[in-house]
Amino acid sequence: MIEAHPSGGYILEELIVGMTAEKRVTVTEARISQFAQASDDFNPVHMDEAFASKTAYRGRIAHGLLSASFGSAVVGTILPGAGAIYLSQTLTFHKPVRIGDVAVSRVTVATVDEAAARIVLRCEVHVGDELVMDGEATVRVPRRRRPAK
Repeated sequence: MIEAHPSGGYILEELIVGMTAEKRVTVTEARISQFAQASDDFNPVHMDEAFASKTAYRGRIAHGLLSASFGSAVVGTILPGAGAIYLSQTLTFHKPVRIGDVAVSRVTVATVDEAAARIVLRCEVHVGDELVMDGEATVRVPRRRRPAK
């Protein structure tokens, strides 16, 4: 497991297949509300316990893209970190995430394409021992750091 690079981000030449980073985030009422505000997604399965209790989920669940955004936080702040630009992302949702769950987002370098300055990252989110979401992200990575000002 790696930590954030002291400069804020890894450059292409520092990345190797197998590097892994993770971030733990507790899903709270406030996070769900803030995500609804930011995304304009007020689906009652996320916002209304009375409605959600009558669904197959038997209670409120977090937005799937809220869980996916925790992986984005890993990409933007740890691996590869500052300067990384998302080009694409696939997502598969396996189980719901609920208020109070601790989501562990794990990102692992799967491939490095030095010619294109891109990497493919294997992305997973777990709650306890359960895989709740996975996918792959293609990310452009800087070749060199910007000089300090």
